[in-house]
Amino acid sequence: MADQVLDDLDQSLVCALQVDGRAEPGRIAEVLGVSARTVTRRLARLQQTGALRVVRLPTAEEAAPGALLLRVRVLRGRVEAIAQALAARPDVPFVDIMLGGHEVGAVVLADPGSRDHLVHAQLPATGAVVETSAHAVLHVFADAGRWRGGRLTAEQVAALEPEPPSARPPALDGLDRGLLAELGEDARRSHAALAAALGAPESTVRRRLARLAAGGLLRTHATVDPRLLGMRVDANLWLDVPPGRLAEVGERLAGHPQVHGVFATSGAASLMATVFCPDHAGLYRFTTETLGPLGVSRAETVIVARAVKRAGVPLPGGPVPGGRPPGRRAATG
Repeated sequence: MADQVLDDLDQSLVCALQVDGRAEPGRIAEVLGVSARTVTRRLARLQQTGALRVVRLPTAEEAAPGALLLRVRVLRGRVEAIAQALAARPDVPFVDIMLGGHEVGAVVLADPGSRDHLVHAQLPATGAVVETSAHAVLHVFADAGRWRGGRLTAEQVAALEPEPPSARPPALDGLDRGLLAELGEDARRSHAALAAALGAPESTVRRRLARLAAGGLLRTHATVDPRLLGMRVDANLWLDVPPGRLAEVGERLAGHPQVHGVFATSGAASLMATVFCPDHAGLYRFTTETLGPLGVSRAETVIVARAVKRAGVPLPGGPVPGGRPPGRRAATG
């Protein structure tokens, strides 16, 4: 299905769920000017075919402390095994295989002990890893939860936006953590389904979800192959930006409709941006027309050959240049 582009309505439905992943079909139908039955049928088909999955995404405040951006250079022929072993870890929500078949990129959200054990012990122990560079996230300008596909008008986006957080994040108990875990698998689960899964009254579930939403903990992410939205090139841009302009450039890029992540990082590059483009010519235009005027002094462009895992969701795969099916379990598991 990734070789095809979704039709206009399906793309609009995906974009609506990018704004609010728990929006009711009736609300989406009213904003898009179609029937609720059509919305329900279309969304069910997108989810059943695996084209769309909506999950709860940790807030930047939850995820950023200790987060690492990993670049793992791998022996040719072993990239698939390392990528799948990283993707199997619950503390690694994003894994990409880069064009050329010898580099894996990953985001690690782990406590310092687990993080250091992975980088300094487990990855080197595989014998397949040539080099690992780890870049600490110093500041999040935008992450995957802020990306919008651009099919909706500003008025439609405003009509779908959930209420902004009105309170500090609450202290969590077992039921709260259970709800967040369930929504991490499927953020569109109904109140009744959540109540049945956790053995709690539906009224209690409704009340708890409202409290979690007020505390800003119900942020969602609509996981979709960007090729279905006409974006066939996914690239990581490692940028050198003068310190005095770092905040300005980060904020400008965060507001760009093709950018789905911007992070200030440690290491040789001071900023990393992830960008979707319709084709390679579009990536060239983004580099010259968007990055050029911002005063970026150097840009290393790394193109993603295949996304293996996004926002904690494993994605269907295909053959990778230089890859082969994993044999023995890699030591990163």
